[in-house]
Order: sequence, then structure tokens, then C-alpha cells
Amino acid sequence: MPEFNPHLLLDVPRYPDTGYALLADRIKRMLGTSADVVFVQAEAILALEAVAASIARPGAVAVNVVTSPYGTWFGTWLRRGGATVYDVVAEAGQPVTLSAVSGCLDTLAQVDIVAAVHAESSSGVLNPLAELAALAQSRNALFAVDAVASVGGHAIDIDGLGIDITVIGPQKALAGPAGVSAVVLGKRAWAHIESTPDFAPSSLSLAALKQDWLERGRAALPGTPSALEFWALEAALDRIEAEGIERVIARHQLAARATRAALRSLGVAPWIEREDAASALVTSAPIPAGIDGRELIGHALRHGSELTPGFGDVSGQMVRLNHTGLRATPDTVLANVLAYGKALEQLGRAVDLDAAQRAVAHAYAR
Repeated sequence: MPEFNPHLLLDVPRYPDTGYALLADRIKRMLGTSADVVFVQAEAILALEAVAASIARPGAVAVNVVTSPYGTWFGTWLRRGGATVYDVVAEAGQPVTLSAVSGCLDTLAQVDIVAAVHAESSSGVLNPLAELAALAQSRNALFAVDAVASVGGHAIDIDGLGIDITVIGPQKALAGPAGVSAVVLGKRAWAHIESTPDFAPSSLSLAALKQDWLERGRAALPGTPSALEFWALEAALDRIEAEGIERVIARHQLAARATRAALRSLGVAPWIEREDAASALVTSAPIPAGIDGRELIGHALRHGSELTPGFGDVSGQMVRLNHTGLRATPDTVLANVLAYGKALEQLGRAVDLDAAQRAVAHAYAR
């Protein structure tokens, strides 16, 4: 593999003003939505904060699903904007239960916002998107979704489910740049934002993006856009369109199924038991009692695969096997599982590496 030359990243030509609208339209086609797409020139955590800042206001009532630190942060930002927030906190490293969300909604006379993460990169959780959308609709509440770790790995029917706000980032399943993100907003979202006092000038103001970009014909983005990030986004979309978004999603789904089957054949139950509650981008596996997670990860790295620790409440309890983006391949899936298994074996745990290898081969043969 040739050595990477970072100097190639310098002196990048200006991204054409007419290109931003074309990128937004390509994202709309990829997602199959008629809603507006606006760009936030930063990693998706800023886009999430911009959404919270733009929809929160004194008197607003929000039900906020918390299945990771990201949900906790979103609730904090809503509160900062004056909203009254009721957090529905799931068991550590597990999806939220619909009964808990429904029970919270039933206690409230008014609900203006329901917010949730779709898939969690921190733990491999997949929350029940369609059911949460239906609960939000039952209260005529704005439904805001963090889909950063699910777009490209799971189908997201934004219009069909009535999702009002969707935050996406290209750096995961789409295998694109991390320095630009997008927010998809429907008519109900804009009506809510326009009825909220604006705080522009601010990079967190979606109302300003609407006024300064959408309403001005989607020409030059406000400020000084990073040409490098938008050229990279264009290249990522080229690659996605060449493969086909349905195939990209299917590739991630297959990688998850193969990983989960291999873990069970290895003799280890995946951290998340139900198939329909597990992300297609990362698969979480337990750190057995008596084993230091850092030692487990260190052993796996020496066997040629990088496992990452759980994030938030599950830190020290699980590791994540990454099959995101270009890693959603049989070679990576096999390398992940074998590295995890060999690390366990070195730490004194009995595993069946041959069975795990056969499970991966069988999943891909099917």
C-alpha cells in the first residue's frame, strides 16, 4: 500500500457555489425524502446541538430517549434552551422499551418534542424507530432523530414514518468525511423553528441557515465553507451511488448477522440479545468477569484487529467489533471475531475458533 502524502490535501480548489444544492439533492434522493436538507459545517455532534438549540424554548415539553451519552447531551441542550425535559433512560447498553416511553407520554398533558437516537455507535443498540415515530405522532409531537450511526446501515423512511428532523453524518456507514453533517427538516419542523425566537448570528441557528441559504436559492453557503470536506462528501456520495444505497445497507446487515452468528459459535452471547435491537454498524461483545478490558483489547490488537471499548455506562463491560463503512466485509468480520476469540483464549477462556470461522463462511455463502 503506497504511503499517504498529506500534502495532497493542501491547496484544494474552491468548492463551486452551485455544488452545495446538488449535494443536498443527492442526499435527499439517497434518503428518499422530500424534506429540506441543510448542511452544518462540523462533525454531527454540532448538528445535534444546533437542532436542540433551534427547537427548545421556554414552555416546550420534551420526552427524550436516553440510550447513551448522546441522548443525555441532547436533553441537556434542550434544557439549556428553556424546555422542560423528561428523560426516559434505558438499561445500560440496551434499547429503550416502548412501554417506558408510552408510560412517560401518558403522564403528560402536553408533549411538544420526542427525541431519540436510532442506532448507537457507543454500544451497538438499535432503538425501535417506527414505533417511536408512531408514539410521537399519537401526541402530535415533533419527532427528532439522531441517525448519524444508522444512515447507510439501516433503512430510514423519513417521510413514511413522519420523522420531522433527522441528523445524519457521512463518516460512518457512508464512509465519508467527519467534518460536515446534514440535517433533514420537514415542514412541521420549520414551522416549529419559525415560531421559536431566533438567536442568530450563531452556527447553531437552523433558522439562519433557512434564511441565508434555502431562501436565497441555495447558492453559496454562509461563512467560509471547508472545500476539502465538501469535495470529500461529493466523493463519498459518488461511491455510495455507484454501489447503490440498498446494497450498502444490505452489506452492513450481512456483516452484523455474520458477526453475531460467529460470536455465538465462538461460545459467546452478543451483548444485545435480540437481532432487531442490534445495530448493523458495530456489534458489542461482553468483557467476561475477571478480565480487564484494556488487556483484552491489547491482545486483540496484537492479533491484527482493533476492538474499541464501550462508551458511557457500558465502559469496561463490553467491546465493540466495528464493521462500519468500508469495514463491512467478510475479511474484516472474520478478523474481528478471531481477534476477539484469540484474545479471550490467551486470557484463559475456552472458545471455538474453528466454529466461529465456519459461521462467518456460512453467513456469506448464504
